[in-house]
Amino acid sequence: MGELASALDALSAVDLDEFSDAELLDQARDLITAAHRVHAQLTRVVRRSDVRGASEHDGAKNVRAWLRGVPRISGAWAGDLVDHGRVLESLPATAHAFAEGSIGPDQVEVIAVIAEPANVDLARAQGIDVGAIEGALVQLACVGTHRQLQQAVGEYLAKLDPDGTEPDPTSERAVTLVQHPDGTWTIGGHLDAVGGQKVATALESVQAASRCAGDERTRAERTGDALVQLADNQLTGGQLPVLRGTKPQVIVTVPLSDLSGSHTAPGAAQTSTGATISAARARWVACDAGITRIVLDPDGLPLDVGRTQRIVPPHIRRAAELRDAGCVFAGCEAPVWFCDVHHLLHWAQGGATSLENSALLCERHHTKVHHGYRVERIDDRWRTWRPDGTEILIAATRLRT
Repeated sequence: MGELASALDALSAVDLDEFSDAELLDQARDLITAAHRVHAQLTRVVRRSDVRGASEHDGAKNVRAWLRGVPRISGAWAGDLVDHGRVLESLPATAHAFAEGSIGPDQVEVIAVIAEPANVDLARAQGIDVGAIEGALVQLACVGTHRQLQQAVGEYLAKLDPDGTEPDPTSERAVTLVQHPDGTWTIGGHLDAVGGQKVATALESVQAASRCAGDERTRAERTGDALVQLADNQLTGGQLPVLRGTKPQVIVTVPLSDLSGSHTAPGAAQTSTGATISAARARWVACDAGITRIVLDPDGLPLDVGRTQRIVPPHIRRAAELRDAGCVFAGCEAPVWFCDVHHLLHWAQGGATSLENSALLCERHHTKVHHGYRVERIDDRWRTWRPDGTEILIAATRLRT
């Protein structure tokens, strides 16, 4: 790994403006091949970690959770690494081409579908040699475009089961919500034909009801407003399932001076998902909201209730949610509604039911902490230790040695 780091250092020091256009393109081509090979090796390592359950060393539930929490890669990339590692064991030609750098993870993703159990069973029932199909697809992936590979796999699957059973529509639905550092959200996904029509019809009705003379919003803007209005209607109606004993609600925390003032004050308020919003927007939310007062001590922390209660009361839990914003175990991303309030010093051993003695932990990591792992808040930052006393560090890549 040290040699790889040195090679990358040397490449980064090269003045690219000294290259001709042809030389730049050649280097881009070579780097893509090298990146494919590194990605293939990473996939192998992740697969071996998955098989051995190595993530338990850092207290993670599985290697996918470890990838998201410790090296801090996206959930989508973590999922691809795990899934590709598993499927490549049954696709030797694809694995070989990937290791050589002839194809990349995008091509692996497309070819992998032929190895799904249902498709393998259909092929065997018809006497189709899946290995031969894989070989042909790998050849195409090495010389053709990505679109051509997608089309070839699609044609193969269509001929494999032309009269197949109608798929379960719920298996064709997936929606992702991604929050960005500035608090905004990106929505992506796909729906089956009927489910998509239902959503489109509901949004269309809200859009139509909100149209007025002089409305200059684009259709996309109207659809976004309609989606938020649907959520507003459901939240206000009070018919949604409860989350850990309380009705789902949008929570915004803002100082009283900002709430009662008239200034904009960017970054004055915070939502329960960690987004920072202005005082002006917080006042807008508060126009139609319940308001809960939280009194802080001189250190800026909500007051505790001593040892008189072992069960954490709602206001202490809320204070812990505001401070921790989710599970505090190193590398965990579990949201507040997945978490229990853990007594750092057990109540039976003299620990107070207070914010200072509390930590939010998801069910898995709450169990871990009761079986040798330890969390502690030091200098306003949560830190986690393994049973052997070593700390689980959430650090940048350790490629340099």
